[in-house]
Amino acid sequence: MNLYTQKRKWKWILFTSASVIFILLIYYSNTLVKGIAEEERRKVRIWADAITYKAELVSHTDNFFEVIRTEEKKRASLLAKAIQKVSEVDFDEDITFYADFISSNTTIPTILTDEAGNVQIPPSFDVKIEKIKNISELGGDIADYEVIKIPYDKRKYTLVYYKESQIYSNLRILINDLVQSFFQEVVINNASTPVIITDETKTKVYDFGHIDTTKMKSQLDWIKLIQEMEAANTPIKIDLPQRGTCYVMYEESAILTRLRFFPYIQFFFIFVFIIIAYLVFSFARKSEQDRVWVGMSKETAHQLGTPISSLLAWYEILKDQNVDLSILNEIKKDINRLETIAQRFSKIGSVPELQSEKIEMVIREFMVYLQTRISSKVEIKIYNHLTDGLTIPLNRYLFEWVIENLCKNSVDAMDGKGLIYIELSEEGKKIHIDITDTGKGIPPKQIKHVFKPGYTSKKRGWGLGLTLAKRIIEIYHKGNIFVKTSTVDRGTTIRITLKKGSH
Repeated sequence: MNLYTQKRKWKWILFTSASVIFILLIYYSNTLVKGIAEEERRKVRIWADAITYKAELVSHTDNFFEVIRTEEKKRASLLAKAIQKVSEVDFDEDITFYADFISSNTTIPTILTDEAGNVQIPPSFDVKIEKIKNISELGGDIADYEVIKIPYDKRKYTLVYYKESQIYSNLRILINDLVQSFFQEVVINNASTPVIITDETKTKVYDFGHIDTTKMKSQLDWIKLIQEMEAANTPIKIDLPQRGTCYVMYEESAILTRLRFFPYIQFFFIFVFIIIAYLVFSFARKSEQDRVWVGMSKETAHQLGTPISSLLAWYEILKDQNVDLSILNEIKKDINRLETIAQRFSKIGSVPELQSEKIEMVIREFMVYLQTRISSKVEIKIYNHLTDGLTIPLNRYLFEWVIENLCKNSVDAMDGKGLIYIELSEEGKKIHIDITDTGKGIPPKQIKHVFKPGYTSKKRGWGLGLTLAKRIIEIYHKGNIFVKTSTVDRGTTIRITLKKGSH
């Protein structure tokens, strides 16, 4: 019992120490990851604030440009009216003001042609079309111009083509570039934050960044991702020129997501490593134990051979000396018993041969031998419920060892006084052998440990008997052995289950 108790104590000490080290390691890793994660979140918050400020700047810039665009539109309108006025004035009316206003135009592109479309005054402010001879050479670009017809004879007139001012055009290009630049800064961010910019309905995607497009197979995938982002973080509402109300959807960066799961991944790999290490060491320890047991068993069988041979010789001598036949028979039984024990030990480590045996006869014959060698105050009763003539694959020598071990444990548990019941029953393709005593019983907390090496309730026990019994039944006979019931101060029932079929 001391060996088993010490072994279990050291197991708990090692387990507790490993648990404390593991918890400290996970705590430190988790603290470190939380710090990095918080830094990532801070970057995301800064990025989100910057996006908001930049959107407001773009909006203010657009408002400012809109004022300038309005003024330029007014200038273009006034120029057109001035040209129209010049064409409508009487000969004696002073048109100096209008002429000066027209000649002072330095921003509004204009083209003057005759009624046939021939250019009379080269286009201004557009190098690409300065050399055109006829307005038709503009092709589709002519749609950008508005036209004023100025008659100066009954059948002749001048056509004035004009469009928005150069400043207006440059401002429009500038604001478009500003919006596009804003999009690029949002989607290509240093925080590696997945971003989607949508319209007001949150269904149309204007731009995106740090998104795995291989997973986006359809519009439904985009909508689902947008909904997930909206649930994760409140969308940033912005107003952009020519786009109106837009929403910036974002979520944690891939790095932050991986960091969040890092402690669990670390826990998983450490756990797997511990399990593998435990299994490897357990296998190595078990293999070493098996080798030790096999070696001890074979050496024991070898050592028993010499005294058994000597006892056989003495038996023959005693037989010639006319010794009481009953005494000689008992001596012969003990010699046979020693030979059986030697055979048991010699078979440890090798695959035993199983032969078809009548289990009831094996148990009854062994009990005849055992009954005379235990306390006379112990009564053994056998109850057989098996089909007549039922046989099972069995190694008689090893199985008798199991029965002997269990019965002797029962005798010890009863302090040499009580009853042992052996009941045989069958269930489907299995048979059950229940061995019940009226002894001390096993405490509930110890039941699961009784078959482990080192466990014993005896002061001078090794704690190997039940371990070997379990090995013989489960490994050699492919059966099962376990404590069926046990009540302190009332007794214990141990069940052996074996298969009927051949092995």
